[in-house]
Amino acid sequence: MTDASASLPAMIEADGLTKYYGQFIATEDISFRVARGEIVAFLGPNGAGKSTTMKMLTGYLAPSAGTARIAGYDMSTDRLKAAAHLGYLPENGPLYPDMTPRSLLEFFADARGLSGTYREERIEAVVKQCELGSVIGKAIGKLSKGYRQRVGMAQVLLHEPDVLILDEPTSGLDPNQIREVRDTIRRLGQQKTILLSTHILQEVEAMADRVILIAEGRLRFDGTPAELRRDGRSLDERFHELTRSGAA
Repeated sequence: MTDASASLPAMIEADGLTKYYGQFIATEDISFRVARGEIVAFLGPNGAGKSTTMKMLTGYLAPSAGTARIAGYDMSTDRLKAAAHLGYLPENGPLYPDMTPRSLLEFFADARGLSGTYREERIEAVVKQCELGSVIGKAIGKLSKGYRQRVGMAQVLLHEPDVLILDEPTSGLDPNQIREVRDTIRRLGQQKTILLSTHILQEVEAMADRVILIAEGRLRFDGTPAELRRDGRSLDERFHELTRSGAA
């Protein structure tokens, strides 16, 4: 955590998060906090434990040990209160290909209990925010992956969450689509706290205020992108150094 953010309220907290599957250790003793207004890249190679940690933070997976908090609420005891502050976009978001973006947003608005004028205002707001106007009536299954990611982002934003947890939001996109998603995330970062899972080093340079890096289920680095590139080494070099098998 940077000096500037250390005094701000913690919106995401991992306290000793650990997950075992029998003898396999998916994550062990992962601890960090993300302050209000930070965009943090959650970095690591495939299989490092990023998605497992995110699922524990969002309450989709119960930890074997440790505590996850969103906006100060313990996910194991106050999940509904925490969920009111949280927008979670998994790598393969819950999209229904036969629905249109509008019908999907209406479905999720109803599921979240939005009603009346506020319901319509929020749908229109996220359509504008995620630039979905040109495809609002098309079947989601016929949209490009870039637009499907925008639809997923829109439904995550419907209830105006303070915190966004995004798992590999640019995975499988072409360079133009990646730029569009990055621009959207940067805009959102002006008002939201964002934890962004990735294994793509360019994401760190493009979006993050801070980097949390894990490998083999353990936290290996927590600091700014500039601190990660210490001694003039590239991000590639530091990534390799910190994620190679047996690195401390």
